[in-house]
Amino acid sequence: MKKLTKLVLVSSMAISANAMAMQAMDDASLSATTGQDGLNIGIGISKVEIEKLFIHDNDGLATTALGGTSTAGAIVIKGNGKTGDANETNGIVIGANYDNAGAYLLASRNLADLTIDTDAGTTGTGGAFLNIGAQVSGLDIKIGEIGVTGSGALPTAASTSIRRGGDDTNYNAILSGLSLKTGPMSANIQLGAAPQGAMVKLNAQMIGGLEITNLGILDNSTKEGTGDGTTGNRAAGQIFVDSIKVADANAKDLTLNQSISVIGTEGANKGYLRIISSSGAVDNYVKGVHLGSQAAASIGDVEVQGLQTYYSPSMGVYTPGAVITISGH
Repeated sequence: MKKLTKLVLVSSMAISANAMAMQAMDDASLSATTGQDGLNIGIGISKVEIEKLFIHDNDGLATTALGGTSTAGAIVIKGNGKTGDANETNGIVIGANYDNAGAYLLASRNLADLTIDTDAGTTGTGGAFLNIGAQVSGLDIKIGEIGVTGSGALPTAASTSIRRGGDDTNYNAILSGLSLKTGPMSANIQLGAAPQGAMVKLNAQMIGGLEITNLGILDNSTKEGTGDGTTGNRAAGQIFVDSIKVADANAKDLTLNQSISVIGTEGANKGYLRIISSSGAVDNYVKGVHLGSQAAASIGDVEVQGLQTYYSPSMGVYTPGAVITISGH
C-alpha cells in the first residue's frame, strides 16, 4: 500500500503541475486554487487486485556449498487456483476492512486521505520541506500462494511487453497463502528536510489490533511423486496456523510507533533503509497450530503475554523497541 499511495501522490502532483502550466505552486497559489492553504487528496479506491508480483534476485546465490548457481531467481506471489477463492486468479487482493459494522473505516470512507503542505522550515532543521499527513483505512488483505521460481529473460526491444515473469516449470511453493486485517492507520511523511526527525513517522493506534489468518508454511523437501497427497505421492509438509492476533499488552488495539529513514552513502557503506520501532510490549495469540497439513489435528493455541524487545544504541544500554535495517547486497 505504501508504493500505491506514493504512486497516486506523485501522479496527483504531476496533474496539478500540468494544470498550472508547470508554474511553481506555493501555499498561496494552492489557496487560490482549492480555497484553502495546502492540499487535501482523497483516494477513493475500493479494491486493488494484483495478478502476480515478482521480486527478482538478478545474481542468485553464489555459495555453491548451499546449492547456489549464481542464476537469477524470484519470489513470486500468485493466485492459488482454488475455485471460488478470493485469490483464485490474483496473488494479492486488497480491500477495505468492513468488520464491526465499518468501525475500521475512515470517516470519509476513502481508502486513504492525504493532507499536503509546504513549509519554509528553519536553517537548524534543514530548511524547506513537504509535509504529507496520511490517514489509511483499515484493510482486508488477502495473499495467495507465495513461492520461488527461476526468473524469466529480461525483455528486449523485440519483446511485446515489459513482462519478465518466471519459469513455470521451475517453481516451488513456500507459503500456501495468508489473510491480513488491519485497523485504521496514520503516518506523517516529510520530504526535503525532515524536522520531525525521520522521513516517515508512524504514531497511531491500529483499532482492533492486527490479525493474520490462514497462514501455511510449506516444506517441499518432503514431497514425493506428484505431491497430490495420494498413496505414494506425498504432499509437501505444512505448518498451518488458523490465526495470529497482535495487540498492545493487556489491550485490544495495537500502537504503531515507528520512525523510517533512508540512510545515504558514508565511506564503504552505500546506504540502507532504517526502521526504529518503540511501540512497547505486545500480546500475541496464535490459534490453531496444525503440523503436517491443514487437515491435521491442532496441537492447541499458543499465547504470549507482554513481549518486549530492546535494542542497544551503545554498549550496556537497553532501549525498548527494535531497529531494523534493509539493504541490497
